[in-house]
Amino acid sequence: MLNITKKTENGELTLSLCGRLDTITAPEFETVLKSSAEGVSGLTLDFGELEYISSAGLRVLLSAHKQTGGNMKVTHVNETVSEILEITGFADILTVE
Repeated sequence: MLNITKKTENGELTLSLCGRLDTITAPEFETVLKSSAEGVSGLTLDFGELEYISSAGLRVLLSAHKQTGGNMKVTHVNETVSEILEITGFADILTVE
């Protein structure tokens, strides 16, 4: 299960994720991203309550990164998700704070 909270402030969109971003929840996340990120100047993904991310979730992250022209950052990444980002090389592609 994945809960997504949206907040827009000064043209910046923040999506806070809670739960698991996997094969089952990635399509929902992708839909929210595509419908919400249109016309925003920046995107922040708050992973403070994200427990796990699968390859399906990583694919959506890469798509979002391209959609925003690289103007995206990922914040509050826990140890488990951070390790996945490191192993897959996504930590080198994405801005992780």
